[in-house]
Amino acid sequence: MSTPFVFGKLALKSNFTDRENDLLRLVNNFESGVNTTLISPRRWGKSSLVEKAAQVVQAQNSKIKVCFIDAFDVRSEHHFYQVLAEEVLKSTSGKFEEIADYIQKFMKKLLPKVSFSPDSIQEVSLGFDWGSFDKNNSEILDLAENIAAEKGIKIVVCVDEFQNIAGFTDALAFQKALRSRWQKHQNVSYCLYGSKRHMMMDIFTSASMPFYKFGDIMFLEKIAEGKWIPFIQTKFEETGKKINEKEAAYIAQLVENHPYYVQQLSQLSWLRTIGTCKRASIDESFDSLMLQFSLLFQNITDSLSYTQINFMHALISGKEKLSSKEVLDKYNLGSSANIAQLKKALANREIIDIVGPQIEFTDPVYKAWLQKYYFRRP
Repeated sequence: MSTPFVFGKLALKSNFTDRENDLLRLVNNFESGVNTTLISPRRWGKSSLVEKAAQVVQAQNSKIKVCFIDAFDVRSEHHFYQVLAEEVLKSTSGKFEEIADYIQKFMKKLLPKVSFSPDSIQEVSLGFDWGSFDKNNSEILDLAENIAAEKGIKIVVCVDEFQNIAGFTDALAFQKALRSRWQKHQNVSYCLYGSKRHMMMDIFTSASMPFYKFGDIMFLEKIAEGKWIPFIQTKFEETGKKINEKEAAYIAQLVENHPYYVQQLSQLSWLRTIGTCKRASIDESFDSLMLQFSLLFQNITDSLSYTQINFMHALISGKEKLSSKEVLDKYNLGSSANIAQLKKALANREIIDIVGPQIEFTDPVYKAWLQKYYFRRP
């Protein structure tokens, strides 16, 4: 019997839970041609949400095409252009002859070399003469718009891990180039999303940055506990097992409603269940989950400074007035001016997430591991 819970890959169909309001808003943006920025920590379900919205929109309107780009491994401006061109061509063209035609029409100055597998249009790759590329890169930035106008369709270009462009050489000039072309497009809209909140915020909410007020900004929230309870219960029941409302809520509470971990802890608990899931099975599963990542968590902790570790200890101990003399002295945090630096350093490492005055650990299992196995060591 296959396990009923999904994590580590896109959650679609019956595995997609809640997000009704977010889904409706994103679908409306796709249909209306509104640019969207989607921000949330890693593993909160951004990619699943965007994929689901794309499925809904394309099922409802055959004249809308969605193009997906993953910028996670894109490390340079030239690489981004290449991937953008390749994915736009693949998502809008059904035949190799059509791709060749679009290149002849819309990339006259660049005229890239085309390589492809005769078995699959999804294996098309382009080769450019990078020496003369920079003078004509607008052909790629306008490629989707030109194809959309030619075919009488609308295109949504979705770029995952968009914040990675901030690491390119002369990143500001690159962002200006993108914004200057993309803001003029009438037949193409863009959905730009990423998991490094502080970097995404810098790109899209700073008045001095090119992508300021580029479109609708969506901050993805955690799925509420009340939504997780029936989802978990239904998944158990579909496989002939049971879990009561209280225990289903307990699973969500242990991992602070973190979407990835709710699914993973539910699966581990399901595997330990014969008939009805018991609290003891959930506790055993959660401990197993912490120990599964123990080596990773230890390596992360070992890479931090003594003061950063002390700061995390203060957070886990529930201290709110971090700049108070009492907390500074007890946890050896130095001066009150040091607190801002500690917050920034840990946020840059994606260990904590800061929203206004609220500070949270981005990984609730790491937080639980620190509390049980690190800070309570004899």
